[in-house]
Parts: sequence; structure tokens; C-alpha cells
Amino acid sequence: MTSAFDQITVGGNQLANRIVMAPMTRSRAADGGLVTELTAEYYAQRASAGLIVTEGVQPSVVGQGYPFTPGLHSAEQVVAWRKVTDAVHAEGGRIFAQLMHTGRIGHPVLLPDGLVPVAPSPVAAEGQVFTAEGPKDYIAPREMTEDEIRQTVADFASAARNAVEAGFDGVELHGANGYLIQQFLATNTNLRTDGWGGSIEGRIRFAVEVAEAVAAEIGAERTGIRLSPGGTINGIHETDTRPTYEALVARIAPLGLAYLHIMEPGDRELTVALRKLFEGPFILNPFTEGRPTGPEDLALVEDGTADLVSFGGLFLANPDLPRRLAAGGPFNTPDRSTYYGGDAKGYTDYPTLEG
Repeated sequence: MTSAFDQITVGGNQLANRIVMAPMTRSRAADGGLVTELTAEYYAQRASAGLIVTEGVQPSVVGQGYPFTPGLHSAEQVVAWRKVTDAVHAEGGRIFAQLMHTGRIGHPVLLPDGLVPVAPSPVAAEGQVFTAEGPKDYIAPREMTEDEIRQTVADFASAARNAVEAGFDGVELHGANGYLIQQFLATNTNLRTDGWGGSIEGRIRFAVEVAEAVAAEIGAERTGIRLSPGGTINGIHETDTRPTYEALVARIAPLGLAYLHIMEPGDRELTVALRKLFEGPFILNPFTEGRPTGPEDLALVEDGTADLVSFGGLFLANPDLPRRLAAGGPFNTPDRSTYYGGDAKGYTDYPTLEG
């Protein structure tokens, strides 16, 4: 029987286990979207994961939706990330950069040069975003022109090339959680009537084109994608979830991507259906009804529901999580007050079993 502690090959990388560190925003980048020595320490501490997927990294200036988040669109950012990838590789780990364009989630005060958030359609999200000036209501984004859509696809490909130059083993396209790719997929955020809207085929077009462009730029074996079918984070509402995601996965499956990563909002039947459509490695961040993904979810590998399982909060608080899972615990409890921003507290100071 396969277990979560068995090796697996993903995108040409031999992984030590099937335990994945899920992407988690930590908002600790310096000015200019530069990661720091502390970032390198944070990820290196967690290099015993079979695969690390970084926090969301903006592929372009306008793709930033939160303060103190890192980028991969400048030479300086590439140099800064190299320290992170070198540190992880020195510990024997494998690491993918998650490329995240936030679309309508953001605010002009987070952007330079008079830029404003862009999206498929000018539909504002409800709620507020945190900024250095305090919470700000989301604004109606500017609707992207067709040329801007094509440029954004190219931005993803360019950022992917930068990721490889920075030493990453690959990239994950963030198509979940209500950010730009999912904004194109969802019926309440994509009101377009051109070739990128309307029908299911139109609404999946942007996601497909991004996946194709990135795979062409750095190789499909270095390209993964994360989806959250039916997810409602950041004001998303999908009226035709199953046919949309089945069509999307059917279109990208022939590309031979490194993996498909599903953040499961609760529909296990759809999860199983998507796994059948995608022949490559399948990572699952399972629906757990209010509790964090935990040791009981390793059974999803044993019963064949997934090839790998991703852990969020538990990995944040337990840098040596694979060892703790193998031992049955104990587990540190995450301190939610230190999730975003700050210094080493709640970031690099969680003890290991030896500590």
C-alpha cells in the first residue's frame, strides 16, 4: 500500500515524500517585493517537505494585491529569491514558486504610478483589503482590454522564466481563491462577451492560455496549477462549477503538467472526477470542515484519493512536519496573530522536535 512517506516523481523531481507545504501568504517581503534572509531561513527550515510551494508571488507590478508580498518580475527579485532556493536545495528540498495575480483583489494605494487593479470585468469585490494606510474598501477594477489580457499571459510566462533563473524547480499557477485566473472562470466576475467570456469555453480560455504559455516557456514538467472548484473566497460565485472545471482540466491535461493541485471546498465527488481527467500527479488540500489538514488526512494517499496531500497551518507551525506526522505528533499550534507581517516571531521561531 502506498503511503504519504513513500517517494514520488513530480515534474522530473524525485520527492522524498508525498507531504506538500501549501502556499501561504506571510507578507514579510521588503521594499521592492524582495524576499529576505529571514525568508530563506523560513523555507529552509521546512525543506523536509516532499515539495514546498511558496507564498503567492506577483508576476507583474499590477498583479500585487497585498502589502509586503514578493514578486518575480525584476532582476533584483530574481537575485533575492536565489538565496531562498539555494538554502532549500542545500537542505535537500524541492521548491516551486506560486505565481499569483490578484486581479480585482487589491487597491490603488498598493500600486505605483497611478495603476489600479484590473480584472475580466469591472465588478468590485465586497469587503476591505489591508494597506499601510489601514483597511480600504475594494474598488471596481478596470476591465482588461484584449491586448492587456495577452500581455498578462506573457507576464506569467516571463515570471516563470524568472523563477527558473532564480533556481526554483518549477512554478504553480494560482487559479484558486478568487484571484485573477478564477475571476475569469467565475460567472459573477466575468461578464465579458468577447472570446474570454460568456460560454464555458470562453471563461476557461485565460487559464488555458496561461498554462500553455508557461509550459512553452519553461516546460510542462515545471508547471503546476492550483484550482478551488466551487470556492467562494474573495466573493467568487460559480453557477456551473462541475462542467467548467471538467472542461478546464480536460483542456490542460494533454499538456503534461507537473501536477494538478486542488483546494477542495467540499465536493469530494468533483475532486474524484477531476483526478480521473488528469493523468499526472494529483495534490489535494482536502476539505476538513473547519479544522486544519492533519495527520488523519494522510489516509487520502493510502486510499488513492490523491498522490500527495498539502498542509497549510500545520506546516506553518511545525517546520519538521513530516517527522512529526510519522511520529504521530506532538504538533505546535499556529499563532494566528503572527500570520501576516512582522519579524521572526511566528515565522522562524517555531521549535522542532529537537528544539
